[in-house]
Amino acid sequence: MGTWIVIHMAHSQQEAERLKQKLTEEGILVRLKPVYKNRPAKENCYELLVLHSEIEAAREIFLEKGF
Repeated sequence: MGTWIVIHMAHSQQEAERLKQKLTEEGILVRLKPVYKNRPAKENCYELLVLHSEIEAAREIFLEKGF
């Protein structure tokens, strides 16, 4: 089992889902993790996590896509 690393902090669920979709389309496995446990989903921030082995590829995609 690999280590998951935070590569980005999204300020809304909508932004997190959009970024996750873009990375997934490029073949990167992504997890979303809410930052706050006691906030509604629409008011929360989200960590985007990728496997350590995919971190460089994910960073390159972020740079290429201008995230």
